[in-house]
Amino acid sequence: MVSKKKDQKKRKTLTKDLLIQTAIQYANRNGIDALSMRNLANSLGVEAMSLYNHIQNKEELLDGMVEDCVKLFYKPKLDKDWKKEFKKRASSVREVLLNFPWLTVLLVSRVNVGEHMLKYFDQSLGCLVSVGFSYKQADHIINAVDSHIYGFTLQELNFPFNPEEYESKAKEYLPMISAENLPYFYHLSMEVANGKYNGIHHFEFGLDLILNALNPNPKNRNRT
Repeated sequence: MVSKKKDQKKRKTLTKDLLIQTAIQYANRNGIDALSMRNLANSLGVEAMSLYNHIQNKEELLDGMVEDCVKLFYKPKLDKDWKKEFKKRASSVREVLLNFPWLTVLLVSRVNVGEHMLKYFDQSLGCLVSVGFSYKQADHIINAVDSHIYGFTLQELNFPFNPEEYESKAKEYLPMISAENLPYFYHLSMEVANGKYNGIHHFEFGLDLILNALNPNPKNRNRT
Protein backbone atom coordinates (compact mmCIF):
# COMPACT_ATOMS: atom_id res chain seq x y z
CA MET A 1 0.00 0.00 0.00
CA VAL A 2 2.81 2.42 0.84
CA SER A 3 4.54 1.60 -2.42
CA LYS A 4 1.37 2.39 -4.39
CA LYS A 5 1.01 5.79 -2.70
CA LYS A 6 4.62 6.65 -3.50
CA ASP A 7 4.05 5.67 -7.13
CA GLN A 8 0.94 7.85 -7.32
CA LYS A 9 2.88 10.75 -5.82
CA LYS A 10 5.55 10.41 -8.50
CA ARG A 11 2.92 10.38 -11.22
CA LYS A 12 1.34 13.57 -9.87
CA THR A 13 4.67 15.41 -9.94
CA LEU A 14 5.38 14.59 -13.59
CA THR A 15 5.61 17.63 -15.86
CA LYS A 16 6.79 18.19 -19.41
CA ASP A 17 9.78 20.14 -18.12
CA LEU A 18 10.74 17.29 -15.79
CA LEU A 19 10.59 14.85 -18.70
CA ILE A 20 12.84 17.08 -20.81
CA GLN A 21 15.38 17.66 -18.04
CA THR A 22 15.51 13.96 -17.20
CA ALA A 23 15.88 13.08 -20.90
CA ILE A 24 18.80 15.52 -21.20
CA GLN A 25 20.53 13.98 -18.21
CA TYR A 26 19.90 10.50 -19.57
CA ALA A 27 21.32 11.42 -23.00
CA ASN A 28 24.38 12.97 -21.37
CA ARG A 29 25.06 9.73 -19.50
CA ASN A 30 24.08 7.15 -22.10
CA GLY A 31 23.97 8.86 -25.49
CA ILE A 32 21.01 9.93 -27.58
CA ASP A 33 20.61 6.52 -29.26
CA ALA A 34 19.87 4.92 -25.90
CA LEU A 35 17.08 7.35 -25.14
CA SER A 36 13.58 5.90 -25.50
CA MET A 37 10.27 6.66 -23.85
CA ARG A 38 10.54 3.37 -21.97
CA ASN A 39 14.05 4.12 -20.70
CA LEU A 40 12.97 7.63 -19.74
CA ALA A 41 10.03 6.20 -17.80
CA ASN A 42 12.34 3.77 -16.01
CA SER A 43 14.59 6.68 -15.02
CA LEU A 44 11.60 8.42 -13.49
CA GLY A 45 10.25 5.26 -11.85
CA VAL A 46 6.92 5.40 -13.68
CA GLU A 47 5.07 3.50 -16.38
CA ALA A 48 5.87 4.54 -19.95
CA MET A 49 2.23 5.30 -20.71
CA SER A 50 2.13 7.97 -18.01
CA LEU A 51 4.61 10.06 -20.02
CA TYR A 52 2.06 10.58 -22.77
CA ASN A 53 -0.09 12.62 -20.43
CA HIS A 54 2.58 15.33 -20.70
CA ILE A 55 4.21 14.81 -24.10
CA GLN A 56 2.84 13.45 -27.37
CA ASN A 57 5.78 11.36 -28.55
CA LYS A 58 9.56 11.11 -28.70
CA GLU A 59 9.78 13.75 -31.43
CA GLU A 60 8.19 16.31 -29.13
CA LEU A 61 10.60 15.23 -26.40
CA LEU A 62 13.58 15.76 -28.71
CA ASP A 63 12.17 19.16 -29.73
CA GLY A 64 12.06 20.15 -26.07
CA MET A 65 15.60 18.92 -25.43
CA VAL A 66 16.95 20.93 -28.36
CA GLU A 67 15.08 24.05 -27.33
CA ASP A 68 16.29 23.79 -23.73
CA CYS A 69 19.89 23.77 -24.96
CA VAL A 70 19.53 26.30 -27.78
CA LYS A 71 18.27 28.92 -25.34
CA LEU A 72 21.84 28.90 -23.94
CA PHE A 73 23.31 29.99 -27.31
CA TYR A 74 24.58 33.56 -27.46
CA LYS A 75 22.40 35.66 -29.76
CA PRO A 76 24.49 38.24 -31.66
CA LYS A 77 23.40 41.82 -31.26
CA LEU A 78 22.68 44.33 -34.00
CA ASP A 79 24.75 47.47 -34.58
CA LYS A 80 27.83 45.97 -32.91
CA ASP A 81 31.15 44.73 -34.28
CA TRP A 82 29.67 41.85 -36.28
CA LYS A 83 32.87 39.79 -36.26
CA LYS A 84 33.18 40.00 -32.49
CA GLU A 85 29.51 39.14 -32.15
CA PHE A 86 29.87 36.08 -34.38
CA LYS A 87 32.96 34.98 -32.46
CA LYS A 88 30.95 35.21 -29.24
CA ARG A 89 28.17 33.28 -30.95
CA ALA A 90 30.53 30.55 -32.18
CA SER A 91 32.30 30.16 -28.83
CA SER A 92 28.98 29.99 -27.02
CA VAL A 93 27.53 27.34 -29.34
CA ARG A 94 30.69 25.23 -29.17
CA GLU A 95 30.66 25.33 -25.38
CA VAL A 96 27.03 24.17 -25.27
CA LEU A 97 27.72 21.40 -27.79
CA LEU A 98 30.64 20.14 -25.73
CA ASN A 99 28.46 20.12 -22.61
CA PHE A 100 25.71 18.20 -24.43
CA PRO A 101 27.59 15.82 -26.78
CA TRP A 102 24.38 14.48 -28.36
CA LEU A 103 23.08 17.90 -29.41
CA THR A 104 25.06 18.42 -32.64
CA VAL A 105 23.49 15.38 -34.29
CA LEU A 106 19.98 16.62 -33.47
CA LEU A 107 20.77 20.08 -34.82
CA VAL A 108 22.00 18.82 -38.19
CA SER A 109 19.57 15.94 -38.70
CA ARG A 110 16.21 17.47 -37.78
CA VAL A 111 14.07 20.49 -38.64
CA ASN A 112 14.20 22.49 -35.41
CA VAL A 113 11.66 25.30 -35.38
CA GLY A 114 11.24 26.01 -31.69
CA GLU A 115 10.91 29.54 -30.36
CA HIS A 116 14.50 29.78 -29.12
CA MET A 117 15.94 28.32 -32.32
CA LEU A 118 13.99 30.71 -34.53
CA LYS A 119 14.96 33.71 -32.42
CA TYR A 120 18.61 32.63 -32.47
CA PHE A 121 18.57 32.37 -36.26
CA ASP A 122 16.66 35.62 -36.67
CA GLN A 123 19.14 37.60 -34.57
CA SER A 124 22.07 35.97 -36.36
CA LEU A 125 20.59 37.15 -39.66
CA GLY A 126 19.91 40.59 -38.23
CA CYS A 127 23.47 41.04 -37.02
CA LEU A 128 24.78 40.49 -40.54
CA VAL A 129 22.07 42.27 -42.54
CA SER A 130 22.26 45.34 -40.32
CA VAL A 131 25.91 45.95 -41.27
CA GLY A 132 25.46 45.59 -45.05
CA PHE A 133 25.30 41.92 -46.01
CA SER A 134 22.38 40.88 -48.19
CA TYR A 135 19.95 38.31 -46.85
CA LYS A 136 21.42 35.74 -49.25
CA GLN A 137 24.97 36.53 -48.10
CA ALA A 138 23.95 36.40 -44.46
CA ASP A 139 22.34 32.98 -44.93
CA HIS A 140 25.50 31.63 -46.59
CA ILE A 141 27.70 33.10 -43.85
CA ILE A 142 25.64 31.51 -41.09
CA ASN A 143 25.79 28.17 -42.90
CA ALA A 144 29.58 28.39 -43.33
CA VAL A 145 30.17 29.36 -39.70
CA ASP A 146 27.78 26.71 -38.37
CA SER A 147 29.36 24.03 -40.55
CA HIS A 148 32.71 24.89 -38.99
CA ILE A 149 31.27 24.82 -35.47
CA TYR A 150 29.46 21.50 -35.93
CA GLY A 151 32.25 19.78 -37.85
CA PHE A 152 35.02 20.88 -35.52
CA THR A 153 33.01 19.94 -32.44
CA LEU A 154 32.02 16.50 -33.77
CA GLN A 155 35.66 15.72 -34.49
CA GLU A 156 36.69 17.09 -31.10
CA LEU A 157 34.14 14.87 -29.33
CA ASN A 158 34.89 11.73 -31.34
CA PHE A 159 38.60 11.87 -32.18
CA PRO A 160 40.23 8.61 -31.01
CA PHE A 161 43.21 10.27 -29.27
CA ASN A 162 43.53 12.94 -26.60
CA PRO A 163 45.80 15.91 -27.42
CA GLU A 164 48.37 14.79 -24.86
CA GLU A 165 48.70 11.51 -26.79
CA TYR A 166 49.52 13.06 -30.17
CA GLU A 167 53.29 12.93 -29.79
CA SER A 168 53.39 9.32 -28.59
CA LYS A 169 50.89 8.22 -31.25
CA ALA A 170 52.92 9.95 -33.97
CA LYS A 171 55.99 8.01 -32.84
CA GLU A 172 53.97 4.81 -32.81
CA TYR A 173 52.59 5.26 -36.34
CA LEU A 174 55.65 6.85 -37.94
CA PRO A 175 57.23 3.51 -39.03
CA MET A 176 54.01 2.73 -40.94
CA ILE A 177 54.25 5.91 -43.04
CA SER A 178 56.39 5.68 -46.15
CA ALA A 179 58.75 8.64 -46.45
CA GLU A 180 59.04 7.88 -50.16
CA ASN A 181 55.37 7.51 -51.04
CA LEU A 182 53.93 9.95 -48.47
CA PRO A 183 56.74 12.49 -48.01
CA TYR A 184 54.67 15.43 -46.76
CA PHE A 185 52.57 13.36 -44.38
CA TYR A 186 55.78 11.72 -43.14
CA HIS A 187 57.48 15.05 -42.38
CA LEU A 188 54.37 16.39 -40.65
CA SER A 189 54.28 13.27 -38.47
CA MET A 190 57.99 13.68 -37.79
CA GLU A 191 57.42 17.18 -36.46
CA VAL A 192 54.70 15.93 -34.10
CA ALA A 193 56.77 12.93 -33.03
CA ASN A 194 59.80 15.16 -32.32
CA GLY A 195 57.78 17.72 -30.37
CA LYS A 196 58.29 20.51 -32.90
CA TYR A 197 54.55 20.72 -33.49
CA ASN A 198 51.89 19.66 -30.99
CA GLY A 199 49.37 18.68 -33.67
CA ILE A 200 46.56 20.49 -31.89
CA HIS A 201 43.97 22.19 -34.08
CA HIS A 202 42.48 25.46 -32.91
CA PHE A 203 38.81 26.27 -33.31
CA GLU A 204 39.53 29.98 -33.74
CA PHE A 205 41.87 29.39 -36.70
CA GLY A 206 39.13 28.14 -39.00
CA LEU A 207 36.65 30.66 -37.66
CA ASP A 208 39.01 33.54 -38.43
CA LEU A 209 39.60 32.20 -41.94
CA ILE A 210 35.88 32.46 -42.60
CA LEU A 211 35.14 35.77 -40.91
CA ASN A 212 38.24 37.65 -42.09
CA ALA A 213 37.45 36.84 -45.70
CA LEU A 214 34.10 38.63 -45.49
CA ASN A 215 33.34 42.32 -45.82
CA PRO A 216 29.87 43.86 -45.78
CA ASN A 217 28.86 46.76 -48.00
CA PRO A 218 27.69 49.59 -45.69
CA LYS A 219 25.71 51.04 -48.62
CA ASN A 220 23.48 48.00 -48.51
CA ARG A 221 22.58 48.28 -44.85
CA ASN A 222 19.20 46.65 -44.58
CA ARG A 223 16.92 46.79 -41.58
CA THR A 224 13.41 45.53 -40.92
